[in-house]
Amino acid sequence: MVSRLSPAAPNAPAPTALPAPAHTDWLRNVLVVSGPTEGTGRFRAAAAGAGVIPWVLDLDGMEEDWFLSLAAPAEGKRAISVQGARILARRLRDATHANHQRAIARIGTDRSHPFDLHRLLPVPSGILRLGPNDPQSRTWLWTHWGTTRPLRHVRELESTLDGRKRRMAELRVEFWSADWSPWQALRRLRRYWPALSFTLQPDYADGEGDEPTSELIAPIQHKQGNRDRKDNREKSTRAARAQRG
Repeated sequence: MVSRLSPAAPNAPAPTALPAPAHTDWLRNVLVVSGPTEGTGRFRAAAAGAGVIPWVLDLDGMEEDWFLSLAAPAEGKRAISVQGARILARRLRDATHANHQRAIARIGTDRSHPFDLHRLLPVPSGILRLGPNDPQSRTWLWTHWGTTRPLRHVRELESTLDGRKRRMAELRVEFWSADWSPWQALRRLRRYWPALSFTLQPDYADGEGDEPTSELIAPIQHKQGNRDRKDNREKSTRAARAQRG
């Protein structure tokens, strides 16, 4: 269902640099999935998950990074002894491992996230073994999902579908994505679920954003809608002034 990307061979070229900002900018989105009741119900069941990506973490490397940052801070004097830095780094490692194991244990039973991209477009095992911060992992997420981090704060919203349309159903989901909306995921989901309609509404605050241009998610139409509303307000204001004049 989804193409598999294996870890690069030793002599393979380095992955293309991602056009990601230096600091992650989280973008609010509202996704509306609608269509025949049966098909929408099947999508709802397929999309619901724990919202967890079962990465293989490099705990040894993480512990060493924490130790170095504590024992030899880049700026300022060390505020902890070398032995204390080693102890704290090990405690951070143990806590990270425990939290990650608890999260992974929820994958088989937790369905609280209504739009779990790893359930719909799973990350291949070869990429999972690289860990979340490997350049190739981020490249895979960008290529297949359109964003380089898992979605956050995913929750279902109340449907606005006309109750008289008994043969139709709707799933409305709000979530936050890193730097861009999951435009690549939407392209694939439209192909895999052709009977359903996927409408994505990114929230650019003031109509500005760094969303990749794609007619499939229509970010330009969304921005244009903001400009149209502004034009309508200006027209209404001019009309009201003309009536008072």
